[in-house]
Amino acid sequence: MSILKFLFGQHKQSASLAKERLQIILAHERSARSPRRPDYLPALQRELLAVVSKYVKIQPKDIKVSFGRQRNIEVLEVKIELPEAVRA
Repeated sequence: MSILKFLFGQHKQSASLAKERLQIILAHERSARSPRRPDYLPALQRELLAVVSKYVKIQPKDIKVSFGRQRNIEVLEVKIELPEAVRA
């Protein structure tokens, strides 16, 4: 009985494990090809506006937060345009 279990039981488990791993790899590859915007970006932009506004008078349009991919690296870019009077 153990020989049958060895021959047939292990093969079935490893096949399902290989299938699961392949699905994970495919999902990762698909997401790498088309970077999606993370859900937290709008909240991050609002919070940055609140913090910077404590020290410098800026408008919501002056802060831009973007998410992208360059080569194999995910990039979070934050641009804050300061008023002329603050720049030194």
